[in-house]
This record gives sequence, structure tokens and C-alpha cells, in this order.
Amino acid sequence: MIRVSAGNGQIRAFFVRNSDMLERTREIHQLSPVAAAALGRTMAATAMMAQMLKASGQKITIRINGGGPLGTVLCVADYDGNVKGLVDYPQAETENISPEKLNVGAAIGKDGEITVIKDLGMKTPYIGTYPLTNGEIAEDLTAYFLHSEQQPSSVGLSVKVNVDYSILTSGGFIIQVLPDISEKELRLLESRLLNLPPLSELYETLRDPETVMHTVLDGLNPIVSEEKKVVFHCDCSRERMEEALISLGAKELSSIIEEDGHAEIKCHFCLEAYQFNKMELRKLNIEALGE
Repeated sequence: MIRVSAGNGQIRAFFVRNSDMLERTREIHQLSPVAAAALGRTMAATAMMAQMLKASGQKITIRINGGGPLGTVLCVADYDGNVKGLVDYPQAETENISPEKLNVGAAIGKDGEITVIKDLGMKTPYIGTYPLTNGEIAEDLTAYFLHSEQQPSSVGLSVKVNVDYSILTSGGFIIQVLPDISEKELRLLESRLLNLPPLSELYETLRDPETVMHTVLDGLNPIVSEEKKVVFHCDCSRERMEEALISLGAKELSSIIEEDGHAEIKCHFCLEAYQFNKMELRKLNIEALGE
């Protein structure tokens, strides 16, 4: 992923290629093609938006639910380039718009909203929401930026899936104009965006985000100011699962100990299962009683 300045500093942009990250997620969740497209677009956007944060450890979460067959799409990314994501119904299918165009809008639905949560390490996170435009995600985020953050933006997101359901390419961009942008630079940017070929073709043929960037921002003197690797990474741990069990309370834990004698908790993002035997549950129950 790259951060870019263009138009004599009047434009900032982010470009990402997240094919490997999405393929890893597809393998974990056995995603259908349309689920992979929806999740890949959202993961790309979340990864780029995390770079708008200020410091290591800060996180951003994007949650989308439009009432479609996929249910909720949820992605989390941090400033350091770690990204994870899931959908409620990973095997959901919809009828394609055309043989090579997946109907992400129908899979997401548009009777709902997009929610952006920014965890900046403060007591209360920033939460912004905006109604979905069409469920295609890029247009929904463009509307979110304009109305919830008052930031004119252009968002482009694309995923292409092979016939064997593996990921051929996934990537995107977020381009934002600053308040003092000149009319000349703005018109040139608008012209470039209006005349772009399909983004999936750009990422399939050019592959590298920097090469895509030079094509999209041709004539605007783009300069890469930062490059960062983005990867699938789940930060679940046994300690977090212990905290989740303790949060159930002593009464619920006692019931689990008496009825089952063990517990299994599975991470929703990476599907790793954590096992707790009776002795471990009893120790956690003592902690729960002390709270």
C-alpha cells in the first residue's frame, strides 16, 4: 500500500493491492465469489482508511449491513497494516450482473447503513454512520466521506475472482481533495477519474499499486510519501478468550462446568478454536466470583 501526494500537495491518495490478504481470508472462511468480492473491497478500504489515523496501535472498524444475503460485513485494520475481516454468511450467492461481474450490491443490500468506528486510544471511540447508497461499497464510502466527514473523496474498489474461486486480484484507491485545491487541478482529476478503464483491468494488467497510481493520477505529478505492507493478521489470543469467559459471570460459568465440563471458544475472524478443560474453567470461575 502507498500513500501519495499529488496536484502540488492539493490531493492526497492511497492505493492498495490486497490480493494475498483476501486469498488467505477466502481460504479460512471458504468464501463464495460474491462474498469474497464484498469482503475484499471492504478490507481494501479499511486498510487504506487505517492509514489516515495518526499513530501505531490505533484501529478502524468498518461495519456494513444492507439487509442482503451476506448479512454483516465487518473489517478491522490498524495503523501498522494488520487487517482482518468476516461476513455473516460466507457461502451466500447472488445472480451475477453479467458472466464476469458479481452483484455485490445485491449481496450487501442497500436497506441499511455503513458504520465507521475509529479507536484512537481515547476513552470513547469516534463513530460515524451513513445510509447505504447502493451496497457496492465504493459509492457507499464516497457518500460517507462527503456527508459524515465533510471530505470530498473518490473511492475505487475492485476484486476479480478466478473460476476456481481463488483470488485473481483485489485492490483499490481513495483519493481526497484538500480545501485549497485549484480549479485546474480539480478539473484534471475529475477528467482522469471519468476516463479510467475498469479498475479490475488496471490491477490485473498493472498489478503494482504504484503503477496503477501513475495511471490514475497521470498529469498530477504524484509523489509516493510512504509505503507500507498490509497483511491478514488476527490478534485473538487465549488471554482474550479467558476474558470473554470471565465476562459471562460466575453463574454462567458454573453452569458450563456442571453441564459440559469443558468449553470451546472459536475466533470469528480466524476460526482458531481455544479449548478450556474443567480445571481451567474453575480457575476462571474464581476470578469471575472476585469481580
